[in-house]
Amino acid sequence: MLYIPTLISVIEVLLVTVPVLLTVAYVTVAERKTMASMQRRLGPNIVGYYGLLQAFADALKLLLKEYVSPTQANLILFFLGPIITLIFSLLGYAVIPFGPGLSISDYNLGILYMLAVSSLATYGILLAGWSANSKYAFLGSLRSTAQLISYELILSSAILLVIMLTGSLNLTVNIEAQRAVWFIFPLFPIFIVFFIGSVAETNRAPFDLAEAESELVSGFMTEHAAVIFIFFFLAEYASIVLICILTTILFLGGYLYDYLPLVSLFKYIDLDFYLNYFSNKEILVSDPIIEGLIYGLSLGFKSSIMIFVFIWIRASFPRIRFDQLMSFCWIVLLPIVIAFIILVPCILYSFDIIPSNINLF
Repeated sequence: MLYIPTLISVIEVLLVTVPVLLTVAYVTVAERKTMASMQRRLGPNIVGYYGLLQAFADALKLLLKEYVSPTQANLILFFLGPIITLIFSLLGYAVIPFGPGLSISDYNLGILYMLAVSSLATYGILLAGWSANSKYAFLGSLRSTAQLISYELILSSAILLVIMLTGSLNLTVNIEAQRAVWFIFPLFPIFIVFFIGSVAETNRAPFDLAEAESELVSGFMTEHAAVIFIFFFLAEYASIVLICILTTILFLGGYLYDYLPLVSLFKYIDLDFYLNYFSNKEILVSDPIIEGLIYGLSLGFKSSIMIFVFIWIRASFPRIRFDQLMSFCWIVLLPIVIAFIILVPCILYSFDIIPSNINLF
């Protein structure tokens, strides 16, 4: 009987981790197909129907490759770096609410946990670049570390403004607080700043200076190949999916689907309650499984839009120089965020709408 809670915990982790890894695999295919369409070419279309099995073919190719490690590398750290990066990229999904109560751990400090986990992933990149004993990998890891630390400040400051409206670090509370209005509307400039910081935080174009092929071959992962290269690849796209989900939770209402009148098409929904929606402010679904499915589809739909925007930006903007990247963070974005950190509390205090669980005195 003592093993039952442990078994349930393992099943819960697998129910989240396996779909996340499958999502990451198909995000790579979606990116290649979307960019191919934008550049007037076909993209993957041979392996599987419409190229849907291309991700598994790529993974199988890398798994079967012979691994060659640099002779002068610190092998322990060389292998440990990609593992650390992947593990901390996946740990963030532990506090994601896919619906009311549908999360592995509903931490009261969920936002702080996600910031801590995303920050620790930087150590994997730094270890991998330093231990390879290659000047390209070392320069790439230094660039990536400086970039992640700098834009982490932008992200945390933007999140602070959302917390000022909700008064809680719990992700579920932040979602439920948006039933009246999504935070993208009152905080649209902060949403833009947060999204720019998200693109830089995930090392995506035009901020992929750590992987600048034109000058650094492949950046911090230059010497990595075969299986441990898959770890870096999975970690990058897992971070993209996670940051898109976090953006959806903080600014787009998360799993809330009240904005969709099409939800009444589901036959399990009591239409009498839906017609009285504006007076009752709730929709009762007769089957909790269907309700959870609708919540999950709502979160997935919004996150998919954000992932598409990530791909769209990569296909549209050229890569910028590293000094431009850093100066843009410290000279442009940081003053804007600091100005809003001063402005938003003043507005909340003036209208006396500060959340009750935030004490000013």
